[in-house]
Amino acid sequence: MNWSPASPSSRQPVLARNLIAASQPLAAQAGAAAFARGGNAIDAALAAAVTLTVVEPTMNGIGGDAFALVWDGERLHGLNACGRSPAGWTPERFAGLAAMPRSGWESVTVPGGVSAWVALSERFGRLPFEDLFVDAVRHARDGFPVSPVIARQWAAACTDFAGQPGFDAFLPRGRSPRAGELWSFADQARTLEAIARTRGESFYRGALAQAIAGFARQHGAALNEQDLAAHRCDWVEPIALNFRGHTVHEIPPSGQGIGALIALGLLEQLPYDDTAPGSAARLHLEIEAMRLAFADLAAHVADPAFMRLGPAQLLDPGYLRERARQVDPARAGQYPPGQPPGGGTVYLCTADAQGRMVSFIQSNYRGFGSGVVVPGTGIALHNRGFGFVTTPGHPNQVGPAKRPFHTIIPAFMTRDGRPEMAFGVMGGNMQAQGHAQMVLRHVVEGLDPQACCNAPRWRINDAGQLTLEAATPAAALQGLLERGHQPLVAAPDSLDFGSAQIIVRLPANEPADDPAGDVPRYAGGSDPRRDGQAIGC
Repeated sequence: MNWSPASPSSRQPVLARNLIAASQPLAAQAGAAAFARGGNAIDAALAAAVTLTVVEPTMNGIGGDAFALVWDGERLHGLNACGRSPAGWTPERFAGLAAMPRSGWESVTVPGGVSAWVALSERFGRLPFEDLFVDAVRHARDGFPVSPVIARQWAAACTDFAGQPGFDAFLPRGRSPRAGELWSFADQARTLEAIARTRGESFYRGALAQAIAGFARQHGAALNEQDLAAHRCDWVEPIALNFRGHTVHEIPPSGQGIGALIALGLLEQLPYDDTAPGSAARLHLEIEAMRLAFADLAAHVADPAFMRLGPAQLLDPGYLRERARQVDPARAGQYPPGQPPGGGTVYLCTADAQGRMVSFIQSNYRGFGSGVVVPGTGIALHNRGFGFVTTPGHPNQVGPAKRPFHTIIPAFMTRDGRPEMAFGVMGGNMQAQGHAQMVLRHVVEGLDPQACCNAPRWRINDAGQLTLEAATPAAALQGLLERGHQPLVAAPDSLDFGSAQIIVRLPANEPADDPAGDVPRYAGGSDPRRDGQAIGC
């Protein structure tokens, strides 16, 4: 691994035997405190995740979904805590709409994040469940100063969510909090205490569930007590792709993680090694591979119970080889979906001295989600229903008790059956393309985790427009223009390129007979585009 910074940044990788990297410092510190109380990597991840719902409400909340990849010291486990649509969401309910509602009650599916906290704690945690909420409740009750990044996001949300039921709870002075102002939310503190005390039962089958369902009825929404009580999260087998001696793991559909694997598989079929790091030739191939992957995501990925094609078919080497032939190394293209043969998010990662590693993500989807906030609870409900389509016959068409296409994805990488990297890049459709870019920076270019976070990124946005960070070299920009791309160069302070957190397990000491040779040690990086930090313990 190359420890020389590949791009300018004041941040350096953090090395430790216990490590957490999160997108907000108070959340990272909550994870570090869990380590200090004798907790393991899972406890630290959960303490940070719960705290993030308080200290970074512009990106996640109690009413969102979550996913996790956990290395327990011996093998990798996947957890899908995506909620399903209400039973009353028939296709007829949305007939005549060109797209699903982006906000309001008709975008609210059952939130699964709370169930993830419970399931992970029960299976892998060491600390009592209530201990995981100590810092989150303290910050919600006593308050914390809002950072400039979060204040900026909060102000933008005022326009987006004005008038949504209950959203004024996040605007107690009729406006969003300014940078440096103290923010507290007693309703949220009480809700988190109820979740901690009942191990999530209140949220799905108790007083909180009744409050959510009752507010839904007031507004003619379909979500009810039965929908909440029926929710279960699922332990799943991660999907994977072998890439240059490494195995990259993702949560299976309905998430977009398979898009990162498709893009990496396509690059294996292209003349990638003939290009130089940071060059237009290399960026062109990465971008074209991602465009092909996005075409397949839009056409084929949905709740797996409704998909006509499975992950194995979309990742079939023969299929990827045929798809890669559509790429012109010298010219930008437009790609329809293929037909294989057959048949505002937060991310964090942790690692501990016993060899456990966690890759965890949770989100309300679009900032504050649907904009709906249940009175007296501080629960901002997500808008995951927007992930469905209304196209008749599409595998991702909206329907009852169905999981939507999902953007939030944790990632993990192993080598020779051993853990190597827990990583993620939060931020809508940036996530799959961010995963691919992190793998390429680390595996191909050999960058350390902080340098991977620092390096300039590109993004194909929701409209299909290629955008580049302001730090992209001028020669690379010119080379992309010559290849037919029409990139937009973002402002230097743009937040459109996501936020990465990475932990890499360091190789064993040499010589091999060193008694400390295989003691777990880690290097961590946290994205300088956000407030976050990596903390070693």
